[in-house]
Amino acid sequence: MESTQPPPPPPPAAAAAASPISTPKPPFPSKKSFVSSLMEVATLRSPSFKEDTYFISHLKSSERKALQDLKNNLSAATTTTTTTDSPSMWGIPLLSDDERADVILLKFLRARDFKVPDSLTMLQKSLQWRSEFGADGILDEDLGFKELEGVVAYMQGYDREGHPVCYNAYGVFKDKEIYEKIFGDDEKLKKFLKWRVQVLERGINLLDFKPGGINSLIQVTDLKNMPKRELRVASNSILSLFQDNYPELVARKIFINVPWYFSILYSMFSPFLTQRTKSKFVIAKEGNVAETLYKFIRPEDVPVQYGGLNRPSDLQNGPPKPASEFAVKGGEKVNIQIEGIEGGATITWDIVVGGWELEYSAEFIPIADGSYTIAVEKPRRISANEEAIHNSFTTKEPGKMVISVDNTASRRKKVAAYRYIVRKSTAI
Repeated sequence: MESTQPPPPPPPAAAAAASPISTPKPPFPSKKSFVSSLMEVATLRSPSFKEDTYFISHLKSSERKALQDLKNNLSAATTTTTTTDSPSMWGIPLLSDDERADVILLKFLRARDFKVPDSLTMLQKSLQWRSEFGADGILDEDLGFKELEGVVAYMQGYDREGHPVCYNAYGVFKDKEIYEKIFGDDEKLKKFLKWRVQVLERGINLLDFKPGGINSLIQVTDLKNMPKRELRVASNSILSLFQDNYPELVARKIFINVPWYFSILYSMFSPFLTQRTKSKFVIAKEGNVAETLYKFIRPEDVPVQYGGLNRPSDLQNGPPKPASEFAVKGGEKVNIQIEGIEGGATITWDIVVGGWELEYSAEFIPIADGSYTIAVEKPRRISANEEAIHNSFTTKEPGKMVISVDNTASRRKKVAAYRYIVRKSTAI
């Protein structure tokens, strides 16, 4: 049998090796379904978005001139108004020599293709909106949406490049009672929009606003069970508000659990999007969520409900512990062997396979001859919607732990991740 070894996570007290055991693959037919064909249409083929560095030296001469012209025009417009306050955004004076001000101004310029008059108008309207909306002090407000925290829109973790990640999931509003409670009238809608802005402002508070720094967010939008008609007004309001007042603050927008009809919706709004905006889009249908997110976000930062290892309660213990990624090919079984475990030690592990639908088990094998293998977790089928496994076992004698995932009944390769820690016995 062939065997490969993906790199293990940094071992705290033992070494580990993941060994896929090859078995013959079943002769599955290769046919494209109607849904798969539609998803191919929906998948964007535009070049991947490349984020700007915001170094002035990287700008074209025409862009540098546009930046200076915008500053001059903003200064002139400010002196003619009745207010004596210097314009600022996120606590950064826009007419100062602060390089962070240049980053913000360049965002407005890029949003309007470096057309100075259009950029100035957009900037002035945004400054006025922030003043009327109370955006600068919104982080201190208690808007009373505790039941939506961590469910509908929330900041959680970072991507592989250090961008804060904002997750959005509106499936909860499929419940009519919850929908009426949040969107029952215009006043409720306005309050929800304020809360949604508050979540975004929390993410912006994590940005550098410096050349070469982290100057934008990652947006992950879960379309599973999202009520289309009912949320149309709310989603349009959110989209319009964000486009008008938060330009170039999203480096990538990842759509997950995308339904088959998304291709139809995309074909409708695609003509209104710039190529630059479309290049930021990543689309993943249901079943490909973990595989897609792992390309941009490490498994230990991906929420457990999306095939990752990140639980909100874990953050109480500091930054997430690193995990090791590996693939479980169709028709194969993977055994992760954690060796060198001393008697009396406790091993704790997390493991997840994107889309599961395979068999999982864990056993402890003592070193001593004549000792019996202990079935820590008997083989069981794990369904697609189950979250990461989290378990621990205290040994009585030296040996090794073997964690197995069996994908021999499937033709589909799946992404997976695991991590572990071994704590030696403190008994004397």
